[in-house]
Amino acid sequence: MLVWVSVGLVALALAIVAKWLAFRRDSLGRPRRFPVISVAVLLVSAVAVSIPTVLRLREEATLTRAATGLTGLRTLHVHCQTLGEAFVDAGGELGLVQFRPDGTPEPSTIIKRDQCGDLADYLGSDKTDPTLDQIVAVHVLTHESMHMAGIRGEAQAECAAMQRDAQTAMLLGASELAGTKLAARYWEDVYPRMPDDYRSWECAPGARMDERRPDAPWAPITS
Repeated sequence: MLVWVSVGLVALALAIVAKWLAFRRDSLGRPRRFPVISVAVLLVSAVAVSIPTVLRLREEATLTRAATGLTGLRTLHVHCQTLGEAFVDAGGELGLVQFRPDGTPEPSTIIKRDQCGDLADYLGSDKTDPTLDQIVAVHVLTHESMHMAGIRGEAQAECAAMQRDAQTAMLLGASELAGTKLAARYWEDVYPRMPDDYRSWECAPGARMDERRPDAPWAPITS
């Protein structure tokens, strides 16, 4: 919506310029002044309106690169929910990947507006002491990336994601130590409070879902 508003403002500015070019003199033959103020106001407004969209697209590109790095898939897209989309959204999930009738995932995900805001805050920080909301937002990106990689079950995607949260954090600019600490905090503080269909007794050190990754959240943290 904001893109179209910005385009409309630019179009209106161009229309004013075109009208001035067509009628550069009034009915008495006197030169008409160029409508500097009107054109400037419209163009400045167009730039101001477009800034949120530009920032969102930049964030989406960063998140998409991280999802690509996690999965190795090259045709993914991470979309941050817009204000208009959030206004009509009644779902409680923090991210969403649609699966086709044949069971394969769409190569795109929607991250909800609040979580994209938390991700933007995380990207703009030094990433050494993220808030719990930022930790959850990083995990949402990892979790939805696991769905895009083909894992459909929530417990399976959650466990695979937890074992890659440190990698996601590093792909977003965190140090190895900061990424490892982020993953450990999600495992310790968030995972035990997740709904039953997101948790499994097989997601634990040495259990069936343990991929034996050195950056798993239950691996020892070395400073």
